[in-house]
Amino acid sequence: MIRIARSVVLPRSGRRFAAFQHSSSSSYSSSSSTDRPSSHATVGNKDSVAETAPHFASITVLGGGQMGAGIAQTAATFNYTVNLVDMSDDALSRGQGYIIKSLKRVAKMRFKGDEPQQSRFVDDVLSRIKLSTDTESAAAGADLIIEAIIEQIETKRAVFGVLDKVAPAEAILASNTSSLPIGAIGEAVGDKRKGQLAGLHFFNPVPQMKLVEIVRTERTTDETIDRLRAFAKSIDKAPVLCRDTPGFIVNRLLVPYLAEAIRMLERGDATAEDIDTAMKCGAGYPMGPFQLLDYVGLDTVKFILDGWYKEGEGLAGSDLVRPSEKLDELVRNGRLGVKSGAGFYDY
Repeated sequence: MIRIARSVVLPRSGRRFAAFQHSSSSSYSSSSSTDRPSSHATVGNKDSVAETAPHFASITVLGGGQMGAGIAQTAATFNYTVNLVDMSDDALSRGQGYIIKSLKRVAKMRFKGDEPQQSRFVDDVLSRIKLSTDTESAAAGADLIIEAIIEQIETKRAVFGVLDKVAPAEAILASNTSSLPIGAIGEAVGDKRKGQLAGLHFFNPVPQMKLVEIVRTERTTDETIDRLRAFAKSIDKAPVLCRDTPGFIVNRLLVPYLAEAIRMLERGDATAEDIDTAMKCGAGYPMGPFQLLDYVGLDTVKFILDGWYKEGEGLAGSDLVRPSEKLDELVRNGRLGVKSGAGFYDY
């Protein structure tokens, strides 16, 4: 949940456990295309046909990290024209590797042994994505703008203020934040646009993860929700609707679960290893809470807990999200989890 947004996915035996957003920087490049999405968006050369697409002629994704790149890749795979925007060419170039690698992996699975067809598939998807460092130009022609940038509310709010000024009057503005209030992010948006403001929270890796949380504020219109739901279905996602509440659905349930696991360890109720084993073997979870904490990033979890305990709606001051001394100590000592080589476990 810091820096460019993405979620963490932990596979085991083909299953995934996803949540949060986390620091990363990437996006990817290709030539642009002026093709309008067909009335039925389809996946490359797959036979399946999605629900009628909402006719977004152009989608702009802000943030070239793994999450933003994944959103762009998925939309382009389903025949949408996409502008992927980041602040520098270097950030966009880093993302190129992620998406091309992802597309090649998909192509090898879909067209086993047929290298020419694999190449055509990759090139076809890439042809619908244009890279840009010009936010205003990319937003000026977009019907749907999805923000997936650094998880800092002031930065997001400033970006939405710019988008409100340059985006077409009918454009929908959506944030991919995992836990920041959509209404607060959209404070810089004018009253005429607030009905077209919503959360659109994907899970990483976007091409594989089915879930999309659609978050409505008190001002979001039914038309906006319907269009976002139709869009999610058109790219083969499973949309769920939630009001603008801390953590939405997944993180609102998952973060307190992880916090309680840490408290059990602090009280000496059980070891981290035994708690993980219990939840995997007894509850059928793909990973235990401490394995998940280490993969998500302990600084990410601390950021969420601290924010919710301080000012989360319905959570401020609650023992449910009370900051943890153990977690604070690990973060202070640089033990952030897998990304630092050590967290609750050593790697």
